[in-house]
Amino acid sequence: MRLPAPFTDWFAARGWRLRRHQADMLAAAGRGEHALLVAATGAGKTLAGFLPSLVDLAAHPSDRLHTLYVSPLKALAADVERNLLGPIADMGLDISVESRSGDTSSDKKARQRSRPPNILLTTPESLSLLISYPDSFTMFADLKTVVIDEIHAFAPGKRGDLLSLAMARLQHIAPGLRRVGLSATIADPDLYRAWLAPDADARAVTLVAGEAGADPDISILLPEGAVPWAGHSGRWAVHQVMEEVARNRTTIIFCNTRGLAELIFQELWKVNDLSLPIAIHHGSLDREARQRAEAAMAEGRLRALVATSSLDLGLDWGDVDCVIQMGAPKGSSRLLQRIGRANHRLDEPSRALIVPGNRFEYLEARAALDAVDAGERDADRFRPGALDVLAQHVMALACAAPFREEALLAEIRSAAPYQWIDAEVFARLLGFVRDGGYALKSYDRFRRLAPDGHGGWRISHPRLAAQHRLNAGIIVDAPTLDVRFKNGRRLGRVEEYFASTLVPGDTFAFAGLSLEVESIRDTDLIVRATTRPARIPSYMGARMALSTRLADRVRGFLADPASWSRFPDDVRFWLEMQQLRSALPRAGELLVETFPHEGLHYLVAYPFEGWNAHQSLGMLITKRMDRAGMQPMGFVASDYALAIWSLQPVTRPETLFDAEILSDEFVEWVENSHLLKRAFREVAVIGGLIERQHPGKRKTGKQVTFSTDLIFDVLRKYEPDHLLLEAAWADARERLTDVARLGDLLDRAAGTMLHVPLERISPLAIPVLVLIGRESVAASDLDDALLGELADSLAETAMRAG
Repeated sequence: MRLPAPFTDWFAARGWRLRRHQADMLAAAGRGEHALLVAATGAGKTLAGFLPSLVDLAAHPSDRLHTLYVSPLKALAADVERNLLGPIADMGLDISVESRSGDTSSDKKARQRSRPPNILLTTPESLSLLISYPDSFTMFADLKTVVIDEIHAFAPGKRGDLLSLAMARLQHIAPGLRRVGLSATIADPDLYRAWLAPDADARAVTLVAGEAGADPDISILLPEGAVPWAGHSGRWAVHQVMEEVARNRTTIIFCNTRGLAELIFQELWKVNDLSLPIAIHHGSLDREARQRAEAAMAEGRLRALVATSSLDLGLDWGDVDCVIQMGAPKGSSRLLQRIGRANHRLDEPSRALIVPGNRFEYLEARAALDAVDAGERDADRFRPGALDVLAQHVMALACAAPFREEALLAEIRSAAPYQWIDAEVFARLLGFVRDGGYALKSYDRFRRLAPDGHGGWRISHPRLAAQHRLNAGIIVDAPTLDVRFKNGRRLGRVEEYFASTLVPGDTFAFAGLSLEVESIRDTDLIVRATTRPARIPSYMGARMALSTRLADRVRGFLADPASWSRFPDDVRFWLEMQQLRSALPRAGELLVETFPHEGLHYLVAYPFEGWNAHQSLGMLITKRMDRAGMQPMGFVASDYALAIWSLQPVTRPETLFDAEILSDEFVEWVENSHLLKRAFREVAVIGGLIERQHPGKRKTGKQVTFSTDLIFDVLRKYEPDHLLLEAAWADARERLTDVARLGDLLDRAAGTMLHVPLERISPLAIPVLVLIGRESVAASDLDDALLGELADSLAETAMRAG
């Protein structure tokens, strides 16, 4: 496929040239091949994905849907729509482009199904809803290409499961469909080629490598004094960050959580002496507020935007001079993705600053820079497709048309995540979708499928199709309350459990404002603006895990004193004192220290496996200690370490770190804790067992939890092998407890443990012991001062050589 004159003229008018990878994508399309493009941010990756479609539509005008573009973010689809319409208008092409998401009006959605545009931009969830309609067979009949942007962002997870199943259905409707994947940060392209390909045949997907771009310019921002002992916000640097904002045209300041974004925005506003226009953007804000911030950035009206992962991906704002990462990046791929928001041009270096929150985060930041320099990306782990997602998909297809079991199973198995599904598993799943399973089949409300009289299955009542579309989706957010002013203006959402801690008169920071609670009415939190000090909302969303490759690099630093010359003096002295007073683990070793402190006995381990795995390990080890009579009093975890304190000393820690803990204490803990119920609530909602919404009415979080807990108890008692309990266990193991990393840690613990008994706290233990103080106080300036005093007190004891 050659680039015709209007396109070559358009490139020339901008002083651009057709990049090699863009030409390769055109060639792959000309041969009818599926393709995966891995190219640096700013390389014209999205244009490369669309060029074959634009060229084909320019040569063969059509009034049918030609190309479907799927992105992980609604904002990204809207941004791509803006950036596509410009070239189309410039070249005078008769090509229609529209986006579709949950924000699209119902009238427009209905029109798109009957008269779709040539190019439709959407998300996995909206695509899944589209294929649930009977007219999906005509809508997608002439579909030529599906483009999956930022493929790494969802392929290994449940959204990727849903999208893979949807692609299998699209391929069934349009057998000649070509699949295209785009990404800037993939460690193992072959894994993604297999995920993208029909029947998981990686050989069917052509790998296209992008041209190399300019190396990023990344540095670590250091304080004028010492690097802090603890904390993860980087708030110590707000004056320096504000100075950086003033030096640049536009800066994006990334935070790892929504709560941290609110905190940093508030802190920056306090020191914004020049009254520069700055804004905040995260997923809990009202849609209009997010869109205003995006538009202001696109038009160059903001000097800085404080953001979370809601802006990680693909948004093309060419005037961003600098990206600042507050706190450690947790992975080299995520860091590169965020850095790519600066300049967004291939031949110019992206400039970024990392603001470490503490000394361990300094080591992590340095490890991330080394990984970027070495071209190392974070590995993704693909797991078998989730059963709750499959149940939702089967119901969607039943809403579109009756199906036959054997034919549908073959279609499902053509999706890479579901090749493991056999006839027996599918029969169980079909039984669940049909009537809820053995323990629930006597209840009419769970009967969703019925025989169609021709050897197949259909939905048992037409109203079920509307109910499915109202409740379908993969992202099960924590229950929320709307934050509103008394006049009804909506600011966004806070999670129900946080709202339950508030009473009238309390203040909290949200949407960049200090708000005072006036009342709580049903699902609304009524507020007014205030100038009083405000606390930061907390959110239950998953914490970003420290990647295994960065963890390995940090361990490598500890084992290699020759590398310490690059570190600030205070960080280097910290490690030297640790070496003198205790020990530093060699590669593969697990360091465990035990010491008395303030009348209690402490065990501190340094696995470097991430907060999630350490939190799970803390629960398990304290249970084992309790049974052994050691009287554990509590524990605290960080990404790097785990500290447990008890009334009795631990003299043989190797007996606690035993792989059998996963078959004994782990099962008991998960079954008797809130974890399994929490996981069941999510799979029950995704799988369609519990409906969150009815026409004109939405269940509260408490109502959903009550319903799922009730069904959970029934199934545990009468059908313990129920399909959704199996799915909940898979979630509890993989996502909530990070059991894979926990298993790796325990497998090597006994043979690699280095136990160092000490008379007092070690230097390496200071950051994690400061967390014990942080757990008991709220975040405010006063608390930071108190925690600073605690850290200094601990350091005075730990850093003393004698």
